[in-house]
Amino acid sequence: MSRIDESKAFIPVRIAILTVSDTRGLEDDRSGDTLVARLTEAGHLLADRAIVKDERTVIADRLRAWCADPEVDVVISTGGTGLTGRDVTVEAHRDVYEKEIDAFGTVFTMVSYAKIGTSAVQSRATGGVALGTYLFALPGSTGACKDAWDEILKWQLDYRHRPCNFVEIFPRLDEHQRRK
Repeated sequence: MSRIDESKAFIPVRIAILTVSDTRGLEDDRSGDTLVARLTEAGHLLADRAIVKDERTVIADRLRAWCADPEVDVVISTGGTGLTGRDVTVEAHRDVYEKEIDAFGTVFTMVSYAKIGTSAVQSRATGGVALGTYLFALPGSTGACKDAWDEILKWQLDYRHRPCNFVEIFPRLDEHQRRK
């Protein structure tokens, strides 16, 4: 189903990686490392990287700062999407979204179901848009990060992907703000 139109030029996207964890540091952030490796392998640019605690306002503030930064096109967070009391990444993302990409969570669940069966119901992966920036919240496991990148984001963040992709509509994401 995914198809790359080789007649089009690849357009690198500037991606920031946010790890949400009360216990991880850069030296043991395997999920963040996985995402950085995959995005750079694909030809994209690492715009920034950070690790923050599982605190809703701290997560939302970091997302807002990157959305306001013209050097960041996409933010991918990992961690804090589960069901426990400390898992507040999804709520923080939704505090920032102007629009939610509902199908992102659905497609992620489909991909996960094929790999881990009914355990996929425990994920709350989500995607959205704010200030012309795409935001995606992924579970904290390296497997989930690999699946989200390999099966969804790799394709949707490639301008050459057909029949459509996220990159081709970048110029129109904030068109409602330009009309004011």
